[in-house]
Amino acid sequence: PQLKASYQAKQVADGVYVIHGPKGVPSPENQGFMNNPAFVMTADGVVVIDPGSSVQVGEMVLAQIRKITDKPVVAVFDTHVHGDHWLGNQAIAEAFPKVRIYAHPKMIERVEKGAGAQWLEVMMDMTKGATAGTKVVSANSPVDEGSVITVGGVAFHVLHDGKSHTDNDIMLHLPPKGVIFLGDNAGYGRMLRLNDGSFQGNIRNLNRALATDARVFVPGHGPTAGPEAATEYRDYLQTVYDGVKEFFEDDLSDFEIKPKLLPRLARWKDWTDFDSLVGSHVSLAYLEVEAAEF
Repeated sequence: PQLKASYQAKQVADGVYVIHGPKGVPSPENQGFMNNPAFVMTADGVVVIDPGSSVQVGEMVLAQIRKITDKPVVAVFDTHVHGDHWLGNQAIAEAFPKVRIYAHPKMIERVEKGAGAQWLEVMMDMTKGATAGTKVVSANSPVDEGSVITVGGVAFHVLHDGKSHTDNDIMLHLPPKGVIFLGDNAGYGRMLRLNDGSFQGNIRNLNRALATDARVFVPGHGPTAGPEAATEYRDYLQTVYDGVKEFFEDDLSDFEIKPKLLPRLARWKDWTDFDSLVGSHVSLAYLEVEAAEF
């Protein structure tokens, strides 16, 4: 089933476009589309970042590219293992069989060990079959901290500093364009699950992104913006972590901490999925604080 809703690519910097997905969780209504696929024009062709959650989303991304250029897609970057970001690889690889698909080695390993199949199932389940026909097409080219991939005169600097939103996140910095792709190291206006992540690591990585000369910050979910697309989520993570640490030292349990912490989190209470995720964030921060104490 093709995507019912129509989405537009928005130019966020010279030759850099983002298709901002809906902010909710995968559902029959959004057909599983929820992330921010992006593409960058180069002299040799198009580079896609995070082509989305299904073959249908990948096809929509290709259709948006076609409105702007008839150059081939020559490379794809997948920012991390969560399937809402990369299951669209299939559509790109079917259209351009020689495409290089870059990802962190740990992501490639996880996908091959079953995470891909798991994500297919999650998407089919949550969208009641709207992602039918999607197959796992894994990345074929590993990149890590310090990798610089130059395509058609545009250099993509890969940043990976340990465990963050997951243990396999990459951020992509394009210095001449002043753009950084944060992947799910940040949501902006939308909370993200941290079950595979680390508060401290995520905060460290966002500070690192902010220390670049980037002016345009593309979050994994929510609108592209200036530095606030990184600082708002970082400040949320810091507030949760610091608050949990303080109450942990008063010998409170995680379920006792949550109501005490909520007033400090008022600034973010209107973000999508705040109510459904804040409890798990407090529990996860509690485990991390506890581990750091011993």
